[in-house]
Amino acid sequence: MQNKQLDATFAALADPTRRAILARLCVGEATVTQLAEPFALSQPAISKHIKVLEKAGLVSRRRDAQKRPCKLEAKALGEAIDWLDQYRKFLETRYAKLDALLETLKSVNDPPAGSG
Repeated sequence: MQNKQLDATFAALADPTRRAILARLCVGEATVTQLAEPFALSQPAISKHIKVLEKAGLVSRRRDAQKRPCKLEAKALGEAIDWLDQYRKFLETRYAKLDALLETLKSVNDPPAGSG
């Protein structure tokens, strides 16, 4: 994934309103009017959020008569998840080493069976 694309994806995901819009789009396509309903924001404000999501490749719009429904585009999310996955693997390795160390320390500090 190109750095600019990754930056755009994470910048888009940084805003809670945009994350809520993406969550709504997981259910299915929606118009700007439908996306604006749960927010105390104007339709133009929601449209600005949608444009940020479009530039990041997270949302697309199509023409349907007078409407322009928005659709979630999972590819950009998948690319961000792939990028994050390398750090998840790193952390899992670190946690496994920590678990092994804790088990070693526990066995050293445990009294022998039958004593106590």
